[in-house]
Amino acid sequence: MYKGVYFQAGKAPQDLTTLEEISASLSLPDGITWVNLESSENGELLHILRDIFKFHPLSIEDCQSQGYQSPKIDDYGDYIFLIAHAIDPRKDLADLKTLELDIFLSSRFLVTCCADAAIPFMPRVHALFHKDSRFSTYTSDFLCHSILDALVDDYLPLIDQMESETEYLEDSVMEKPTTVTLNRLLSLKHSIMELRRIIGPQREVLNRLSRNEYSQITTQSLMYFRDIYDHLIRIQDLSDLIRDILTGTLDIYLNANSLRLNEIMKALTIVSTIFLPLSFVTGAFGMNFSRIPGASHPWGFYITCVALVFLGLGMLFYFRKRNWF
Repeated sequence: MYKGVYFQAGKAPQDLTTLEEISASLSLPDGITWVNLESSENGELLHILRDIFKFHPLSIEDCQSQGYQSPKIDDYGDYIFLIAHAIDPRKDLADLKTLELDIFLSSRFLVTCCADAAIPFMPRVHALFHKDSRFSTYTSDFLCHSILDALVDDYLPLIDQMESETEYLEDSVMEKPTTVTLNRLLSLKHSIMELRRIIGPQREVLNRLSRNEYSQITTQSLMYFRDIYDHLIRIQDLSDLIRDILTGTLDIYLNANSLRLNEIMKALTIVSTIFLPLSFVTGAFGMNFSRIPGASHPWGFYITCVALVFLGLGMLFYFRKRNWF
């Protein structure tokens, strides 16, 4: 599935509904053509990227790839090729999913491609066409900035959600750590590591776009890309902070469980130690001898029971005096 839009200064954005209209817009002397490919079939993808725009086979191969590709930027002379990763906000923290977005940027056109699924924020970018006149007056790099800005903005609600989850898990660990808490801790830590895995190289891509390295990026647009770069730095700092808090919380959980286990073992050891002499006395009296002290006395059994109680209490007093519990 594809959507095409043609921007021309002083005019409203014009939708391009056919491949012929897209091809014809590239030959116009002015204006910007934007084509967005989402969930496209391989034949449609090849026809647009290879036959109409005549992109390099390596960049087309990157668009067709189904495996994970790290964010990067390649310069092909007439255009630059970017790989960025968007967050799917429809997934929860336990199932964090990233969507690869491939971008071809030239001074005359912009092509965005997502082979796996639709990018969630793209409808918001389309809605800006009729609200922001800068799309018709600025160059294609401003449109690219708007897409990347919306992509990075989707990270912030996820970071806020992770912060709230981290605070809840901290309180849960301090109050009563359970295996459910441990599973949520490990799941959240996996998600934050997945997020940090793409933020690092993506930040480097935005850093290069804001340093005036490419002719496709105009001077007036550098500040916009620099703003996205600043947002990514803030997001990475927050993710590092959340990771450190989660690591500390996990250590607290393990130490709390270890301390709880030690307390249980201490209690069981004390009980076993107290019953050791009691078992010895009762075992000695249970031996098959004809003469057992106190066996013929009418109060012998009760005297022995009282002696065992005092023996146990005496051992508890001794343990307490030695600060063993």
